[in-house]
Amino acid sequence: MNRSQTRELAFKLQYQIEIQKEISNEDIALFLENNQVNSKEAQEYIEDVVKGISKQSTEIIEEISRNLKKDWEIDRISKINLALLKLAIYEIKYKKLPFKVVINEVVELAKKYGEETSQLFINGILASIVKGE
Repeated sequence: MNRSQTRELAFKLQYQIEIQKEISNEDIALFLENNQVNSKEAQEYIEDVVKGISKQSTEIIEEISRNLKKDWEIDRISKINLALLKLAIYEIKYKKLPFKVVINEVVELAKKYGEETSQLFINGILASIVKGE
């Protein structure tokens, strides 16, 4: 399983968390088992991402909010877009992964799972965040 596939699974689990509002270690283990994530490295990465997003949630939400247009509230963002933004921000700010790679892959996930305008919305927010650093 390559990093892109692992990132996609991390997104799917984060999306599940956005819907359910919380998740237990048992839920994570079940998700990994159901998605046949057998690689220890992939399992650790996915767990690290979702737990890290949860731990840094306040800062990540503030970062998104600061970069929204004036008329926008975070509640207007779809769960898919929110999960993608949280994943990307966590990877860029806390895992220190190259922002170009992260943004490119998250935009591709937005094309696959999001709405018609998701890719532009996500790209715009992430570009604004990266420029602001």
